[in-house]
Amino acid sequence: MPPPVDAHKYSRGHAMVWSGPALHTGASRLSAQAALAAGAGLVTIVGQRESLAEHAANVTAIMLREADADFGFVDDRVTGFVVGPGAGKEVQYAALKILGLNIPTVLDADALTAFEGDPSILFSAVNSTDVMTPHIGEFRRFFRDIATENRQEAVRRAAERAQCVVLLKGPNTWIAAPDGRTLVNRHASPWLATAGSGDVLAGLICGLLAQGVSSFDAACIGAWLHGDIGVRAGPGLTADSMIGHIPLVLRGCLNDAPDYGSGSRT
Repeated sequence: MPPPVDAHKYSRGHAMVWSGPALHTGASRLSAQAALAAGAGLVTIVGQRESLAEHAANVTAIMLREADADFGFVDDRVTGFVVGPGAGKEVQYAALKILGLNIPTVLDADALTAFEGDPSILFSAVNSTDVMTPHIGEFRRFFRDIATENRQEAVRRAAERAQCVVLLKGPNTWIAAPDGRTLVNRHASPWLATAGSGDVLAGLICGLLAQGVSSFDAACIGAWLHGDIGVRAGPGLTADSMIGHIPLVLRGCLNDAPDYGSGSRT
C-alpha cells in the first residue's frame, strides 16, 4: 500500500545498517540503499569512522552515524536493523547488542558465520521478529544436523529451533516461521546469481520490517520483490544496478507500471 497523505519520514520507519570495516563497506551500503528504496523513510549506516568516510563518498540520502560502545546512537524511532553484510569476523558483539535492543533485525552473512562455532549463542538472542537469511552453505554450517534434501522441512525445522524466521536462499527460496508456516518463492531468475544480490535482499526485508511489516511477511514479500528484479532486469544484472529496479518493481505491485514484456510471472 502507498503511504498515507500525511506521512513523514519517521512514520515510514527508520532502518539502520551495521557497516563493514574500511575497505569492506560495499555490502552494507547495498543493504542500506535497498532498505531506502523499499520505502523506509530514513536509513542510517552505523560504523567506525574509517568506514563512514568511504560511505560518505558514495551516498547522499543515507545518513551516517559513528558507532559507540554503549549503542547510544539507537533511539526509539529505529524500527529495523540489518547486521552481517560485509561485517567481518568481529561482528558477534555488535549482533548481540543489536538483538538486545528488541528491534526487528535481519541477520545475514557474517552475522551468521560469526556464530557457527556455537549457534546456541545466537538462538538465545533472537526472537520471532527477527529474520535469518542464509544461503545453502551457511545453512549447512549453522544447522549442521538438519538434512537439506527436503528444503521445506529443513527450513521449518531451522525456524522452530532458532525461534525466528529463517529464509533459505536458492533458485527456490524457502521461508519458515517458528509457528510452522512455510512458503516458497519460485518467482526469480538465474540472473540474480551475482555478488551482492543477497545484500540487496537483506536490505529489502529490513526496509519492510522498518515500515511495520511482520517478520514472516517481510521475508516473503522481500523474496518476491528480489525475484521480480531478476525477472525484469535479465542479462547483465549487477547488485548495484538492482537498486534502480526497486521503484519499478514497486510500481508494478501498485498496478502503475508499463508492460515490460519481460517473461512470465506467477
